[in-house]
Formats: sequence, structure tokens, C-alpha cells
Amino acid sequence: MAFALRNLSVLAYAQGFTLWHYRADGQPLADVAQPGFIDPARDVFSPGDMVMISAADGGRVAFVAQHAGQAVLAPLA
Repeated sequence: MAFALRNLSVLAYAQGFTLWHYRADGQPLADVAQPGFIDPARDVFSPGDMVMISAADGGRVAFVAQHAGQAVLAPLA
């Protein structure tokens, strides 16, 4: 499945940082973590933003990064 903008929401914003929530609607975390998955919304994300993901197989907190020119969700260590 593809990224669905309607499943993305802002939870908090301060000083240029945004905390987001993305509901993956039955998709596994592995799909959401693929490079380019969040590209349809790259104009609203900034590097360093954080995204809370609710997926079919669990949840994850990730940060927005750039990889090979694509916006990606990098898991927090």
C-alpha cells in the first residue's frame, strides 16, 4: 500500500520541530520504513521531525532524515 496523507496528523509543533502521528492502516512497520514511502508528504516534513507510527504489527518512533535524495523514516536507536 502507498502512503496516505489523510493518515498523517500533527501532534505538536515548536521552534521548527514537529511531532507527527502516522496511522499505517494495516500496513506492517517494514513497509512504512522503506525509502521513499513518505515522499508524497516530503514538503511538510523537515529533517529531524519525529513520527510516531501505528502499524499492523506494532508501533515505532522514528525521525525524518534524507537518504539518497528521498525522505525516509529512520528508527530511533
